[in-house]
Amino acid sequence: MNKKKLTFGLIGAGRIGKMHAENILASFPLVDLKIVVDLKLDFAWAEKVGIPVKSKTITAITNDPEIEAMVITTPSNTHVQMIEVIAEAGKNIFCEKLIAFDPDSIRQAIEAVEKAGVILQVGFNRRFDQDFLKAVLVAVAAQQSLKLNQPVRLNK
Repeated sequence: MNKKKLTFGLIGAGRIGKMHAENILASFPLVDLKIVVDLKLDFAWAEKVGIPVKSKTITAITNDPEIEAMVITTPSNTHVQMIEVIAEAGKNIFCEKLIAFDPDSIRQAIEAVEKAGVILQVGFNRRFDQDFLKAVLVAVAAQQSLKLNQPVRLNK
């Protein structure tokens, strides 16, 4: 059976973006990573890993009818804007955590996705981190609440 390749783009080629790009290229034979976009793009890296289209502007992605989905790995404070622009262009989205820092902005991003009828998935890589899981289990067992900017003591 012949399976169709999906054509992806990636926006944000810093440390996490490069990691995602290299994982996609090495591990997903049915994904064609066609384009990478970053304001400070390392063109030599993109050429070395084999990404054919390189750009510093998001319109290279939004205007490309072949791009079916986007991976967003830009700084967190840009995610809502990126989600809105990419959703409006009709592209499905994988967004590295987190969408935004406040609930209203998250709702704004979700509304854009729903209005456009595209799919949004948020990556949360710590879900597979055994140390993170242990910390959560210890906190729950101790009936502590995990709050931002408050350390949780882990007794060994």
